[in-house]
Amino acid sequence: MPSRKALVRQPSSRLDEGLVTHLERSPVDAVLALRQWEGYTTALARHGWETIEVAPADECPDGVFVEDTVVMFRNVALISRPGAAVRRPETAAVEEELARLGCSVNWVWEPGTLDGGDVLKVGDTVYVGQGGRTNAAGVAQVRAAFEPLGARVVAAPVSSVLHLKSAVTALPDGTVIGYQPLVDVPTVFPRFLPVPEPSGAHVVLLGGARLLMAASAPKTAELLAGYGYEPVPVEIGEFEKLEGCVTCLSVRLRDLYV
Repeated sequence: MPSRKALVRQPSSRLDEGLVTHLERSPVDAVLALRQWEGYTTALARHGWETIEVAPADECPDGVFVEDTVVMFRNVALISRPGAAVRRPETAAVEEELARLGCSVNWVWEPGTLDGGDVLKVGDTVYVGQGGRTNAAGVAQVRAAFEPLGARVVAAPVSSVLHLKSAVTALPDGTVIGYQPLVDVPTVFPRFLPVPEPSGAHVVLLGGARLLMAASAPKTAELLAGYGYEPVPVEIGEFEKLEGCVTCLSVRLRDLYV
């Protein structure tokens, strides 16, 4: 059976202080956020994922968005250097956990900046969003780390959203989905399917036809169900207030030792 693990991190009690770039700030209920996070991790576990909790970082309001700390390609981990300097302390505990799991660990170095949410993998193609939290030097370091392993790295412009994966993710067949008004250049992707809601742009592939999605995108869930997929909705409204989505609340690790 394939090894499927997901790194997660419990939300900080200071979640309400998290960074907001493209949205109007609104109050975040930390108690409700914790319940939603527990629902999210339970959904992963119910669908065959072993969740591994990274050491908490209560001093880091955005620490729950653990995907931003690292990019994985096969068993190689590229520890990020977040574009927001205040987020850089988030990476240490993630690095420690990945080393414990036997990953080969590499790092993004100054002047490069890279947020994991800017990286979308579709097969061996690695799209890297550039223009927000990730800069050109960061893209170059992704290329240097992963192209020797067989990856094809493609830079994609990002201007209207926080991260590339705030605008697009991919279905199991490789089709990229996104809310078109927020996608700078849809033609970067060979196959692109527009969806009717901004939060519908985000799916986590659970295995088979199952897609973890935000409950705030019922029209998109209906659309994707019509294509034969099985949406698994979760409530993440408190994280959406901070530009979070279903992808950024975990780091999915598949077949680390293959």
